[in-house]
Amino acid sequence: MASDDLDPQNTQSQNTRSAQRSSLAESKDLDALSIEAIGAYIEDLKTEIVRAEAAVLAKQAARAGADAFFKS
Repeated sequence: MASDDLDPQNTQSQNTRSAQRSSLAESKDLDALSIEAIGAYIEDLKTEIVRAEAAVLAKQAARAGADAFFKS
Protein backbone atom coordinates (compact mmCIF):
# COMPACT_ATOMS: atom_id res chain seq x y z
CA MET A 1 0.00 0.00 0.00
CA ALA A 2 1.37 3.39 -0.95
CA SER A 3 1.64 6.02 1.76
CA ASP A 4 -0.56 8.38 -0.24
CA ASP A 5 -3.37 5.83 0.15
CA LEU A 6 -3.53 6.92 3.76
CA ASP A 7 -3.99 10.59 2.92
CA PRO A 8 -7.58 11.86 3.19
CA GLN A 9 -9.31 12.60 -0.07
CA ASN A 10 -10.94 15.95 -0.85
CA THR A 11 -8.81 17.76 1.72
CA GLN A 12 -9.97 21.17 0.56
CA SER A 13 -13.67 20.34 0.84
CA GLN A 14 -13.02 18.69 4.22
CA ASN A 15 -11.27 21.86 5.40
CA THR A 16 -14.19 23.97 4.18
CA ARG A 17 -16.71 21.77 5.99
CA SER A 18 -14.56 21.81 9.11
CA ALA A 19 -14.40 25.60 9.06
CA GLN A 20 -18.15 25.82 8.58
CA ARG A 21 -18.76 23.44 11.49
CA SER A 22 -16.41 25.31 13.79
CA SER A 23 -18.04 28.62 12.91
CA LEU A 24 -21.44 27.10 13.67
CA ALA A 25 -20.23 25.72 16.98
CA GLU A 26 -19.17 29.15 18.20
CA SER A 27 -21.78 31.40 19.71
CA LYS A 28 -22.47 34.44 17.63
CA ASP A 29 -23.12 37.91 18.91
CA LEU A 30 -26.67 38.15 17.63
CA ASP A 31 -26.88 41.81 18.58
CA ALA A 32 -24.25 42.57 15.95
CA LEU A 33 -26.11 40.72 13.17
CA SER A 34 -28.86 42.00 10.93
CA ILE A 35 -32.23 40.27 10.77
CA GLU A 36 -31.24 38.72 7.45
CA ALA A 37 -27.91 37.50 8.84
CA ILE A 38 -29.67 35.94 11.84
CA GLY A 39 -32.08 34.21 9.45
CA ALA A 40 -29.15 32.84 7.44
CA TYR A 41 -27.47 31.71 10.66
CA ILE A 42 -30.63 29.86 11.69
CA GLU A 43 -30.79 28.14 8.30
CA ASP A 44 -27.14 27.09 8.64
CA LEU A 45 -27.87 25.66 12.10
CA LYS A 46 -30.90 23.77 10.79
CA THR A 47 -28.77 22.30 8.00
CA GLU A 48 -26.15 21.23 10.52
CA ILE A 49 -28.84 19.63 12.71
CA VAL A 50 -30.13 17.61 9.75
CA ARG A 51 -26.58 16.51 8.96
CA ALA A 52 -25.96 15.51 12.58
CA GLU A 53 -29.25 13.60 12.76
CA ALA A 54 -28.34 11.73 9.56
CA ALA A 55 -24.98 10.80 11.07
CA VAL A 56 -26.72 9.46 14.19
CA LEU A 57 -29.08 7.36 12.07
CA ALA A 58 -26.18 5.99 10.03
CA LYS A 59 -24.28 5.08 13.17
CA GLN A 60 -27.35 3.44 14.69
CA ALA A 61 -27.83 1.38 11.53
CA ALA A 62 -24.18 0.33 11.58
CA ARG A 63 -24.45 -0.65 15.23
CA ALA A 64 -27.64 -2.62 14.59
CA GLY A 65 -25.93 -4.44 11.73
CA ALA A 66 -22.92 -5.27 13.88
CA ASP A 67 -25.14 -6.38 16.75
CA ALA A 68 -27.11 -8.65 14.42
CA PHE A 69 -23.92 -10.10 12.96
CA PHE A 70 -22.29 -10.86 16.28
CA LYS A 71 -25.45 -12.20 17.93
CA SER A 72 -26.07 -14.77 15.21
